[in-house]
Amino acid sequence: MTGTAPQNGGHPDPGQQVRADVYRLLAALLAGPPDAALLDLLRGIDPDAAEAEGTMTGAWRSLRAAAQRADPASLEAEYFNLFIGLGRGELVPYASYYLNGFLMEKALAELRGELAGLGIRRRKDVAEPEDHVAAVCEVMGMIISGNGLQFKESHFFENFVDSWVGRFFADLGTAEQADFYRAVAGLGEAFVAVERQYLSLPA
Repeated sequence: MTGTAPQNGGHPDPGQQVRADVYRLLAALLAGPPDAALLDLLRGIDPDAAEAEGTMTGAWRSLRAAAQRADPASLEAEYFNLFIGLGRGELVPYASYYLNGFLMEKALAELRGELAGLGIRRRKDVAEPEDHVAAVCEVMGMIISGNGLQFKESHFFENFVDSWVGRFFADLGTAEQADFYRAVAGLGEAFVAVERQYLSLPA
């Protein structure tokens, strides 16, 4: 999906699996425009069931509504304009850009070192650097699900997610080219806020 692959896996409890699944959903939506199958999945979201405590219910409802009015062809164009463009898209979805001001900078090198320590590597068929927002979200999902990796959750979140992904989602939410992806940004912002609170709790 995003170019990262674990060397081993795990079996988290259901509550942790939900967290991992949200990260993977964000990764899928940010790695490329959703296809018809993923749109159908999003159109069937039950917001109340998706977030039992209600803290993200509005974000789930907005994403479901956006999926219901979207079509794959329009999403192809929206994704291209936002993230690829002719030369570059409206947004630059890389940690290095947000943290260092340029691509392929210190943030990417630090992330690569962290991934090597976790035993996570980029797939050979993927050209995107590891600090793409989709890859970072997918890695966080892997850490939550990974056997023996859960102790790294707070560290990875603080250093490689919370350090910039919230700002990225804020920019995505106000991007001129965003329509469907404005709802993706809303889900991302809400989820990062919930994760920040959850991971700050005593172990």
